[in-house]
Amino acid sequence: MKNILFSLIVLSGFNTAFSQQYIPYYATVANQVSESNVLTTLTQFENLGVKRRGTPALQNTLNWLKTRYTSFGYTASQMQEYSFQNGSSTCKNLVVTKIGTVYPNTFVIICGHYDTIAGTGTNDNGSGVATIFEVARLLQNIPTEYSIKFINFSGEEDGLIGSQSFVSSVVNATSPKMKIKLVFNIDEVGGIAGYDNNTITCERDTGSPTSNNAASNTITNELIACVGLYSPLQTELSYTYASDYMPFEENNEIITGFFETNETPYKHTANDNLENMDPYYVYNVAQAATGAMLHFAKASTTALEAEGFNQNQSISFYPNPSKDVLTLNFGTAAQPESTFSLIDINGKTVITQKFIVPNQLESINITSVAAGMYFAIIENTATRTTKKIVIE
Repeated sequence: MKNILFSLIVLSGFNTAFSQQYIPYYATVANQVSESNVLTTLTQFENLGVKRRGTPALQNTLNWLKTRYTSFGYTASQMQEYSFQNGSSTCKNLVVTKIGTVYPNTFVIICGHYDTIAGTGTNDNGSGVATIFEVARLLQNIPTEYSIKFINFSGEEDGLIGSQSFVSSVVNATSPKMKIKLVFNIDEVGGIAGYDNNTITCERDTGSPTSNNAASNTITNELIACVGLYSPLQTELSYTYASDYMPFEENNEIITGFFETNETPYKHTANDNLENMDPYYVYNVAQAATGAMLHFAKASTTALEAEGFNQNQSISFYPNPSKDVLTLNFGTAAQPESTFSLIDINGKTVITQKFIVPNQLESINITSVAAGMYFAIIENTATRTTKKIVIE
């Protein structure tokens, strides 16, 4: 929901100067973006109606979002709803979290809004939803060093209320404050039917506070390079403005984003529909976004590496070595009636704890456990996972 008033720089050769290494596996993953999935998502989003605050359509869309994430393999323990007041209505942001393997407490956020105004908003912002869905689907089983939060905001069309609420009541209310590597916003990337939609606008921070501008410029240069490496699109460089990354920018976080270069004249009208946009452009944008997220979150660089991780690391423990607190990451393997045990090298159980309905992350106090080598075990009716843990 914004107007691009001007572009700072238009570059077709910009990728060369700021390119990072081409990773064939990333290209293989990005090429798995499904044109059919994109079209299905846009069609379903449009059929859900006008997603205005206080309407059944908005709640129905939230339910649909959760169903789709579940179909990609995400579990209820990975999804959180955050309520906020929007006028006289209560609206919700949906956050889906994928835990990283090396930096589990540092997050790469990819986000976009799902509320609409005056129409079904198939471009603004069903196109962003479709893009985020494909990224979430393809990265679900790929280990990433950094954690990822896929966020669908409501309240964007009412003045970024949902993202403002998330920053104040979640990011800054976390103790210690949530650590964010970067925020990648996807808003209105559907193009115009009948146009040559071959360019995506990449947005960098040029506002206040200025302390995060240089880092945003660096990240956006990397984004531009990823577009060239993993999609057929050209790039145009512009500035961030009036979308859900702005509350993060004001919070001194590092932001970047995608926005269509051929800007639709139909936003916020009944004509913002599939007929007036370019689904194939969204497909190309999703390829670019997938390659960028693999890069930003530092994903595995080979299929064998990813396969080996998924066989052995769907449940993980960190930090290792540990002191005071051991965190259990149930990943996608969270099951009711899961039991954690800590066994010493002599086979003695020193800690046991049952989780009736485990969260994705659970913490175990180990301050009373002597230093040494242990076996950490999580078992339920479906799996049994054992890892060596060093306690200092």
